[in-house]
Amino acid sequence: MKKNKSVKIGNVTFGGGAPLAIIAGPCVIEDETLALKIAERIAELGSKLNIGVVFKASFDKANRTSVNSYRGPGMKKGLQILSHIKKTTGLPVLTDIHIPEQAAVAAEVVDVLQIPAFLCRQTDILVAAGKTGLPVNIKKGQFMAPGDMKQAVLKVESTGNSQVLLTERGSSFGYNNLVVEMRGIDIMKEMGTPLVFDANHSVQIPGGQGT
Repeated sequence: MKKNKSVKIGNVTFGGGAPLAIIAGPCVIEDETLALKIAERIAELGSKLNIGVVFKASFDKANRTSVNSYRGPGMKKGLQILSHIKKTTGLPVLTDIHIPEQAAVAAEVVDVLQIPAFLCRQTDILVAAGKTGLPVNIKKGQFMAPGDMKQAVLKVESTGNSQVLLTERGSSFGYNNLVVEMRGIDIMKEMGTPLVFDANHSVQIPGGQGT
């Protein structure tokens, strides 16, 4: 098996034999008060349990099932909130980007850029994220074979940025169902990138309630 490299996000290390670290937070920023309260609690628990923590929240969720679903406060306000959380708690911060133009702007605030699963094949967004020089967390598409994620990693690495993580979040299995195929984790580990397991999204029933 290829030796697993490490990726450092702020003061937290993923892979390379480092202790367990987690990415945690609300899927989307609902309001600043709640987001900060969650971040402070996560920071407290991380310190108490001696676990490295990266705070995650999205300023926009562009892939919601319904056009009427709440998407977030938008990039400008959302990045202001994430900046405040970062300064207040000392936690490194992760957020999603959905178009290439968001990469450089978000990189001025956050510590790691995340590529949503539905966008993991999109060359332009992967290259834009790589060019920022920040660590890039690529979520494996529900429609992707684990081995095919190598090409997504190479797209980021083509920019000279080797700070890449991959996230397993389940694969589509019939209608509205996801399953985690555990062999896929070993397949992706062969690529040498640190692996993140998204336990929350792996038990989703995408679109299962219609809207």
